[in-house]
Amino acid sequence: MQIGIVGLGRMGGNIARRLQRGGHAPVVFDRSSEATEALAAEDMAPAAGLADMVAKLARPRAVWLMLPEGDVTETAVAELGELLDPDDVVIDGGNTFWKHDIRRAATLREKGIHYMDVGTSGGVWGLERGYCLMVGGDTAIFARLEPIFETLAPGYGEVARTSTRKLADDRAARGYIHAGPAGAGHFVKMVHNGIEYGLMQAYAEGFDILYRRGSADLPENERYDFEVADIAEVWRRGSVVSSWLLDLTAEALGGDGRLEGFRGAVPDSGEGRWTIEAAIQEAVPTPVLAASLFARFRSRDEHTFADRLLSAMRFGFGGHIERPK
Repeated sequence: MQIGIVGLGRMGGNIARRLQRGGHAPVVFDRSSEATEALAAEDMAPAAGLADMVAKLARPRAVWLMLPEGDVTETAVAELGELLDPDDVVIDGGNTFWKHDIRRAATLREKGIHYMDVGTSGGVWGLERGYCLMVGGDTAIFARLEPIFETLAPGYGEVARTSTRKLADDRAARGYIHAGPAGAGHFVKMVHNGIEYGLMQAYAEGFDILYRRGSADLPENERYDFEVADIAEVWRRGSVVSSWLLDLTAEALGGDGRLEGFRGAVPDSGEGRWTIEAAIQEAVPTPVLAASLFARFRSRDEHTFADRLLSAMRFGFGGHIERPK
């Protein structure tokens, strides 16, 4: 299937590569000419801009946006709304606020253009591991684009099947779902990222307790000089707290036990805040998720070992580089 990919950064470029490996034909564009040229060198069709991309795509067209949330994505959707024809599709795979999806879908629908929101998880590892996809939009357009989603998703892989699931629809087991109408995909991804905040914070705080146990401020007979890298490694094997995040923690600690390569100022990209807003609207108590968000706010003024570990995990799964002071 031919598809346009706009935004060739940490995830967009690898999405294009995975699609090409799966037999699809990406037409690629990034405002950085170097990023576009890099994929052109891998035998993908380059575009000079959105208008050129639309001209190179056969109808009905599909254009996947992998851009930062906010004005950049808003502008691209608006421009595509003027360039595309009825029955074409705009796909937003970034971390967009779900209410924006509802508005954009309604605006494009007036022109006969379809809009799909795709919550995409997988970070910089998605090229090889595949991407977990949570899709919002019309059922018929989901079915049309399903070959794209199926290629990007991990498939069954080595993950054990859930023994209690008896459903005929096994898309979830293969790593992608149709979550519902416009906005549903990004809503599910928003909550995913809110949970991610809480999981990461739990690991960070636990390892901070271990790290500080050798402090001279404690009674001498109650101090332990723990090798936290060893603890992370042993917990990966048979422990009930094992996970991919723990794997990334072990990788970070194995290379730098004090995490001195990280400052520990941890940003929030929006999804944590939006999750708490949704919880307030629904009157759902979320003390863990709220506390993890507030901890990120605090980290920008006071940096702890826990904060450095959060930074290390974010770099591990998403290639997120700390912002300078």
